[in-house]
Amino acid sequence: MSKPIVAIVGRPNVGKSTLFNRLAGERKAIVEDIPGVTRDRLYDSSEWLGREFIIIDTGGIRFDAGELFTREVKLQAELAIDEADVIIFVVDAKEGITHEDEQVAAILRRSRKPVVVAANKVENFDKQL
Repeated sequence: MSKPIVAIVGRPNVGKSTLFNRLAGERKAIVEDIPGVTRDRLYDSSEWLGREFIIIDTGGIRFDAGELFTREVKLQAELAIDEADVIIFVVDAKEGITHEDEQVAAILRRSRKPVVVAANKVENFDKQL
């Protein structure tokens, strides 16, 4: 029996690679405060509550289609979505839901795959209120 595949997707700089590293148990993905660092899909094995699975880190999905680079990163994310059994959709709780998040959500709805929304950057959330 093959391991289930979990793709981590979202717009740039919401914490996808940080979550990937946490699930992988070591720093395998580069994490920076600037968008566009992750470009290709990155795979690793993980285990949660006794269940093993494969995780895929993806670049941030953007929608300024004029740039070849942006289209290629989006294509890599879409390939991961197609390959996945489950998708973790990472959003930035500090910024709230953006138009880009809504566009990513539309792609995920079309995939008809199970989606888990992960609200990241919630530290100090009480201080923001």
